[in-house]
Amino acid sequence: MGDYRGMSDQTKQQNLARRFIEVLPHSRALGMELVSFGGGHVVMTMPYDVRFVGDPATGVMHGGAVSALMDTASGAAVMSHPVGPVSTATLDLRIDYFRSATPGQTITARAECYQTTRTVAFVRVIAMDEDEARPVAAATGVFTLDLPQERT
Repeated sequence: MGDYRGMSDQTKQQNLARRFIEVLPHSRALGMELVSFGGGHVVMTMPYDVRFVGDPATGVMHGGAVSALMDTASGAAVMSHPVGPVSTATLDLRIDYFRSATPGQTITARAECYQTTRTVAFVRVIAMDEDEARPVAAATGVFTLDLPQERT
């Protein structure tokens, strides 16, 4: 995965998470960007793009694009957790949609990995457009937790 000698554990985790996101074809295709990362918390954005509009009459972004952002941000939050996982995968993600995202606005996802066991991580995530007082969606998820061999 790369030469990490001389790097702090946090820097190693950040590099792993960035690579984790960069190798996902859908995250690249959707223009997702990692804004902040660390301690089990992640902020990611996805710009508005007419290619991902779900309703041409309204210009509203498709819920599938929003859910992909929430899922990816959640996985990155797991990767950023202090337990230092080497990989993760979604086991369950339950999303509640509150309203349509405003056409033309960037969507931001804020994810938190708030609990881990030996094998799973628990995450909550919220998605919003520029109106941060009125979220677009919220979700809770369960993710696999693949720890380095020396920690299991």
